[in-house]
Amino acid sequence: MFSAFGSRRNFTDLSEAEILALAISSEEDDARIYASYAEQLRHDYPATAEMFDAMAAEEDGHRRLLIDTFQRRFGRVIPLIRREHVAGYYSRRPVWLIQNLGLDRIRSEAARMEDDAANFYTRAAQASSDPDTRKLLGDLAAAERKHEHRAEELNADAADTGTRKEEDEKAHRQFVLTWVQPGLAGLMDGSVSTLAPIFATAFATQNTWTTFVVGLAASVGAGISMGFTEAAHDDGVISGRGSPLKRGLASGVMTTLGGLGHALPYLIPEFWTATAIAGIVVFFELWAIAFIQNRYMETPFMRAVFQVVLGGSLVLAAGILIGGS
Repeated sequence: MFSAFGSRRNFTDLSEAEILALAISSEEDDARIYASYAEQLRHDYPATAEMFDAMAAEEDGHRRLLIDTFQRRFGRVIPLIRREHVAGYYSRRPVWLIQNLGLDRIRSEAARMEDDAANFYTRAAQASSDPDTRKLLGDLAAAERKHEHRAEELNADAADTGTRKEEDEKAHRQFVLTWVQPGLAGLMDGSVSTLAPIFATAFATQNTWTTFVVGLAASVGAGISMGFTEAAHDDGVISGRGSPLKRGLASGVMTTLGGLGHALPYLIPEFWTATAIAGIVVFFELWAIAFIQNRYMETPFMRAVFQVVLGGSLVLAAGILIGGS
């Protein structure tokens, strides 16, 4: 790893030919990234896909201008130099990572890409001694700055026709279906279903370590079960609920966390202190679930309180009564 860092060139050590070659490869990569975004979004968000198609076409135009300038000055053989070969040069996040983070994240990443490219061209223009090359690089810096305005204009046009609003609502709905809904179901299951066994064990044994082990086993087991169940029962194709892997991950992790919330206090050796803290955690867990139901699932707040807080309190009471009897 350290040898890879040591083999990188400093930007100030690059020749003008290498700077142009770096700009050519960067424009080529950015065009492919924008095209990938467009293809990913085309079915669900056609207006935003059109925006990225236009940006990819502009990047291709920049690349052709840079190649013409390079061949005029240095010949037909373009050195192979890429971002990862230059120390401190801006990087691009993997396309698969950004695609999985939603529409707004893709838009913000595109804005960051444009800003990075504009800064690079500004530095490259300052390093150039050829007037024509300096002018081209300065023009490209200005063009990259305009990309953000171009995106804003396209988004504004979409907003005027209601398309942008529809896309944003669709993205929010997909986020709720893929992450919030299964995560909330897992949190409810983990928080409520583990109350009885954990507190029954606590009052039956009054041994904090035993209670913690039972709580840990119940939480992890419930998380695995919920995760597999969520991933297996619906592939998301017909329901439109998104990737079963994402839903299973959200459900499994939140189920485990829901149970661990009131199991972890039993790492405290003193029984009544641990139990008091666990009870406080349960109180906040149940109210947090009711809030999330109201905020994201549009469940009336009083109904959410009745379903979660009252139901959870009854399960808690059942565990204490059974364990203490």
